[in-house]
Amino acid sequence: MKFGLVNIKSLGFSAAVIVMFVGFGIAAPNFATPGNVFSMLHTMAPLTIASCGIALVILTGKIDISIGSVSFLSASIAGLLMEQLHLPWGLAMPVIMLSAALMGAVNGFLIAILKIDSLIATLGTMIIFRGIALMLTNSRVIALPDDAQFLSNWSIGYFSLDTFIMIIALIAIHALHKATRLGRYINAVGDNEEVAKKVGINTQKTILITYILSGLLAGFSSLCSFIQVGSISGFLGKGLEFNAIAVAVVGGLSLAGGKGKIFPGIFIGAIAFQIISNGLNQISANPYIYQIVTGGVIFIAMLIDSNNSSGLITRFTVKKRT
Repeated sequence: MKFGLVNIKSLGFSAAVIVMFVGFGIAAPNFATPGNVFSMLHTMAPLTIASCGIALVILTGKIDISIGSVSFLSASIAGLLMEQLHLPWGLAMPVIMLSAALMGAVNGFLIAILKIDSLIATLGTMIIFRGIALMLTNSRVIALPDDAQFLSNWSIGYFSLDTFIMIIALIAIHALHKATRLGRYINAVGDNEEVAKKVGINTQKTILITYILSGLLAGFSSLCSFIQVGSISGFLGKGLEFNAIAVAVVGGLSLAGGKGKIFPGIFIGAIAFQIISNGLNQISANPYIYQIVTGGVIFIAMLIDSNNSSGLITRFTVKKRT
């Protein structure tokens, strides 16, 4: 059986997740209880959903650091519509996804059509989108309407609404990546964009679609955050982009593009960070230790990923010579 570096990394972190779960389960009696496990799934839902979107972008060899601002602005638009125009929550919620998808399309246009570097383009939109949201809301808190408060407590057994949304997102994006022509095109573009062009793949369209999907999933992420917290504030989505990238890397996706799986990769990455956070909290550890441990995990993942960086260097060299 043949294993690539990305598969080895994914297997390694899968084993690490199991070891961490067992370790915290022994150290903290309440950690491994069904209630706490489903609480972790509930908490990690927004990050997992956003990570699915950014994973598609990473698979094309690009990056998107604007999803936190996309999440904040899309939720702010919907929140203001409900607060000031009394738009029913059932109509306002789709506005979150629509506006987020449009912002993703803006990113896609800048990168796929205007050929602006993905890091520079999304850095600019990250600042602009958050600035617009802060201007529209005046940096104040917008509460979820009273008639929509039940969404925060809606559940079937241990499964909350955002957990259902997370599961659906994981299944849908995994199926799109593995079972559709678009998924094959995404891998081809990430593996070598110039070769993908030569074999007839519309690379511009493929990249544009991935950014639209990244925006759309950032919208679903903000919807889950809105439901969980019951309000929107300037902190919504802050740091989401970097956490999502960390989840993707820890989950086995290569930043060189073209390699990795949405499932179980993204789930492994997200649950790893949630286990660390919840477990340290359960044993009453110093809260600052979480940042140190998380940074260490990211460093190890990046170190492993660097072993496969020759493809990235080669692709950039080809682009430069071209």
